[in-house]
Amino acid sequence: MNFTNFGRYILLLKSVFRKPEKLKIYLKEIAKQMDYVGVGSLGLIAIISTFIGAVMTLQIAFQLVSDFIPKTIIGSVNRDSSILELSPTISAIVLAGKIGSAISSEIGSMRVTEQIDALEIMGINAPGYLILPKIISGITMVPMLVIISMFLSISGGYIGGSISGAVTPAEYIQGITTDFNPYTITVALVKAFVFGFIITSVPAYEGFYVRGGALEVSQASTRAVVISCISILVCDYLVTQLLL
Repeated sequence: MNFTNFGRYILLLKSVFRKPEKLKIYLKEIAKQMDYVGVGSLGLIAIISTFIGAVMTLQIAFQLVSDFIPKTIIGSVNRDSSILELSPTISAIVLAGKIGSAISSEIGSMRVTEQIDALEIMGINAPGYLILPKIISGITMVPMLVIISMFLSISGGYIGGSISGAVTPAEYIQGITTDFNPYTITVALVKAFVFGFIITSVPAYEGFYVRGGALEVSQASTRAVVISCISILVCDYLVTQLLL
């Protein structure tokens, strides 16, 4: 059964990436989806990233019981963990819940009310028109959100450390600027690109093939979020294994 679903998913993607009939309509829809995925999620990502950075600083400081380890290590650990893992993965899981359920519900509702059938009767490539703008917005806006998340997570660590007195601002700044490897940002952006594709394509698949009524649409939304989260974690491991 899982192989059947995977096969249908691949065939759906093949239909999605077919040449668009009218580029102007697609561009308008892409801009609308970018606004929803990117601008619409900015506040949520900002709050989560700032607080995660602050909490991470406090927890790292709590673990550092030895006087022989310099306090600057708090900044270094917070920087690397934020860039490599926390910002891409936590942002992606939160976005899978917010964006994934919305995409699945939207396309699922169109399926059960026969709007997708109407598009196909008119000769429009329904998968391309409905799903391609969402995937393009996902793979462009999620990496941008992750870049903002990295910055805010490190800034949150600075604020949390300064307020609590766990680390002085000078020690924290020295920590985040010492031995920085720019390659970690490349790894994070590759992860963000992959996660952006998963967050938009998996829920779209679940919604596109839903059958029944309102109950089935809600079940498809739940299933889309669960499968997206599992896929994100599996791809997180695979990308880390390949690139680090």
